[in-house]
Amino acid sequence: MRKPFLAGNWKMNKTAAEAQGLVKELLALLADTQDRDVAICPAFPCLAAVAQLIQGSKLRLGAQNMYFEDSGAYTGEVSADMLLAVGAEYVILGHSERRAYFGENNEIVNKKLKKALAKGLGPIVCVGEVLEEREAGKAEFVVEDHVRGAFAGISEAEAARVTIAYEPVWAIGTGKTATPNDADSMHAHIRKVLSALYSPALAENLRIQYGGSVNDKNIDELMRMPNIDGALVGGASLKAESFARIVKFIP
Repeated sequence: MRKPFLAGNWKMNKTAAEAQGLVKELLALLADTQDRDVAICPAFPCLAAVAQLIQGSKLRLGAQNMYFEDSGAYTGEVSADMLLAVGAEYVILGHSERRAYFGENNEIVNKKLKKALAKGLGPIVCVGEVLEEREAGKAEFVVEDHVRGAFAGISEAEAARVTIAYEPVWAIGTGKTATPNDADSMHAHIRKVLSALYSPALAENLRIQYGGSVNDKNIDELMRMPNIDGALVGGASLKAESFARIVKFIP
């Protein structure tokens, strides 16, 4: 049985003080949460401040990105060691916004994934199609290409430590959401790809989150789908009550 995993991607929002305020609210609202993993992923400048507050709690800390080199002349980048030093356990890789705005491709995501795994971080690897690709009937092909590209050269033992987040790009921040059946169908397709790459056992056990305008109104129905194991939540994770309700989904 796969344990549900809910993660909040705060994107470029919240100062350190604002982040601490949100965390304090979440800690109170989620104190009794059980049987599911919960992570919050603030912007880099907020990581240390948030880490201090959640120490000893059920909340886990994640980062939104990292570079694939350990150190060097890479202005503006952050290494895996830096993330680990402030207490991060997870890192989001290959988010659609990184691909669209910053030119990240499968090769870059693959390098980052290898580095995250080597350093002991828990990677959340994002895959997903844009609207034009879905309307052209290429959604499954695009998602399979993302999965195969990200996992190239990754052993089965390493792959088992990865979480995949399926994010239909056309549903991110738009208020549109893939229907639960559509989302589940793509999750099932991802498992089929993983089964071919590795084994049916890995495909069955690996957690796949859904990300795409997830909110407190649609989370219950999404989480009732057999192949959806959690959510990578954007805007709805910036408000304590809405994110807490998402975490406390009713199966």
